[in-house]
Amino acid sequence: MNKFGKIYLILLSLLSAACDPFHTKIGTEVSLYQSNQQQSFEFPDTLKVMTWNIKFGGGRIDFFFDCHGDRVIMEKSEVLDNMQVLAEKIREVNPDILFIQEADVNAKRSASIDQVQYLLNHTNLNYAAYASQWKANYIPSDGIGKMDSGNAILSKWIFTDAKRIALPLIKEQNFVVRYFYLKRNLLEVQIEHSGRTLHLLTTHASAYAKDDTKQKQLEIIKAYADSLSKDKEQFILGGDFNSLPPYSLQTSNFDDSACTDEDFEADNYSTETEWMMPFYKSYRAAIPLEDYRKDNASYFTHTTDKNGFWNRKLDYIFTNGAFIEKSGKVLQQWMPVSDHAPTIVDFNTMK
Repeated sequence: MNKFGKIYLILLSLLSAACDPFHTKIGTEVSLYQSNQQQSFEFPDTLKVMTWNIKFGGGRIDFFFDCHGDRVIMEKSEVLDNMQVLAEKIREVNPDILFIQEADVNAKRSASIDQVQYLLNHTNLNYAAYASQWKANYIPSDGIGKMDSGNAILSKWIFTDAKRIALPLIKEQNFVVRYFYLKRNLLEVQIEHSGRTLHLLTTHASAYAKDDTKQKQLEIIKAYADSLSKDKEQFILGGDFNSLPPYSLQTSNFDDSACTDEDFEADNYSTETEWMMPFYKSYRAAIPLEDYRKDNASYFTHTTDKNGFWNRKLDYIFTNGAFIEKSGKVLQQWMPVSDHAPTIVDFNTMK
């Protein structure tokens, strides 16, 4: 028996003998934060909304799962340097609402720095809600070790409610991999203003599912948004959907993944270009589909290549309310900061 087979059997024995020995199970819990020094803001007629996958403060380090390098763990100085730049860029935009994905709050790979608290303390944002997607006291693979990483919503105003909604797990994974793997979620918070409730939602859909898991995740997210609309509740939904928009004409011009390891080989994005269409049909997008169709490349938000070009759009903001026309932008100039470009849009609170 090879070394991997022995390790697998040991882990299987441990998992069979105990209910949750590595504490990977995630319930409905949401962690609430506030900045060290809070500021007072009037609720405006127009909200600046931003979504950004911050790549756990990893900048453009060549990590093993991108298959461009073999890094797993960062030095504390590297994380702090990257977080400082992230905070500078966020302050430059000065969003009222910020959705972030891949935020580490207690992970070995990012020197156990709480990145949600860091961003609160170094921007104009006051409050945050965080929901784990990947959590374990110890992950016995690739030197990852302790992990707590997930999605967060940051705001200048306090939340009146917050909840985590679990999304389906990848079905094709074996028992041991599934136990340690990411548990995706939809995070929702509520803000009260002028006697009205605004629902804020963020998500980060599966990246490596080769079955129908991601499609089911997107269907659940869409159904939840539909339920809010049916109840005449206003929402803004933003995040990393890991799916291409319809009319992604350049899908044949990029390599979906540099990986040959099947665990980190990206799914075939080109077969999924209709999965986002229901969101476009029902709701308003920060980047309207007609704009994207005219010029795909200007709205790309992701790449694993750091040599000067983005190659796909995976990040979105939708609403059943009203965005200010032509206010949606993708900030592609910040490639060194993350493998995702942030998307911003102005939301009209008066409609």
